[in-house]
Amino acid sequence: MARDEVRRILPADIKREVLVKDEKAETNPKWGFPPEKRPMEMHMQFGIINLDKPPGPTSHEVVAWIKRLFNLNKAGHGGTLDPKVSGVLPVALERATRVVQALLPAGKEYVALMHLHGDVPENKIRAVMKEFEGEIIQRPPLRSAVKRRLRTRKVYYIEILEIDGKDVLFRVGVEAGTYIRSLIHHIGLALGVGAHMAELRRTRSGPFKEDETLVTLHDLIDYYHFWKDDGIEEYFRKAIQPMEKAVEHLPKVWIRDSAVAAVTYGADLAVPGIVKLNKGIKKGDLVAVMTLKDELVALGKATMTSGEMLQRSKGIAVDVDKVFMPRDWYPKLW
Repeated sequence: MARDEVRRILPADIKREVLVKDEKAETNPKWGFPPEKRPMEMHMQFGIINLDKPPGPTSHEVVAWIKRLFNLNKAGHGGTLDPKVSGVLPVALERATRVVQALLPAGKEYVALMHLHGDVPENKIRAVMKEFEGEIIQRPPLRSAVKRRLRTRKVYYIEILEIDGKDVLFRVGVEAGTYIRSLIHHIGLALGVGAHMAELRRTRSGPFKEDETLVTLHDLIDYYHFWKDDGIEEYFRKAIQPMEKAVEHLPKVWIRDSAVAAVTYGADLAVPGIVKLNKGIKKGDLVAVMTLKDELVALGKATMTSGEMLQRSKGIAVDVDKVFMPRDWYPKLW
């Protein structure tokens, strides 16, 4: 492995094996709305935009613009970016708004430009920055939306991209709630010269990244009018990801058609309703409850391990917290 070559892996990159509990279970094509087949109006109600936030406006201002532009009742973002910071800002629409909580355990990635306040040998910069991988302790900055208490956060990786005199360009993968400005300040202290953040861009928020799904506000305006004015929905549809995108990284439990309505009416998920599940689920894990058509039904906390869900014939497997699927998509079969 080269000097600065690192494995850029966030929790969202974990590959999960699927365990099948009932191989004969099937789903009725007459019920539900698979993500790729939802009508455009419904797609908006259960969608998330992978937005490329420009520098300048606050995250809340950007969300407010989108609400006004699309005439929405609700919208929310997946992690605040400071006004001067650009990059990936997932914006959830209408019924999908509450799904942004699923992004918290997924991890985030940034590209930052650090300016050192003195000359430091390159080998020392590399060695000191490497020491900041792992668990670190931070206090939120003065201008933050949370209480300024010491807290532990994890730095998954730091990759130096370029060093040019006192300027250091690097990529960093971190746990949600990590302040990059504070991280850079402490790196500067460790180097003995001080440092400040000159520029920052978020390149990833869990499953949302700088790829073909990333769109600008200008793109959105154009695509929206293509649809509304000209009846061309192709571009606008691609600009809005189904809410299921936001739970790609979570462990999942897939359930029978006959169990779907019960969950949407407020029931916790019992073991008999499970058809298949991901390996490695632990008690207390946030899990996504899915249909056999890969529709998101709900989020909840596992009350059993994967092994227990697979082996047991009764009991509550998931304590359902938030339901996303409307009650009329699947019929009552109890």
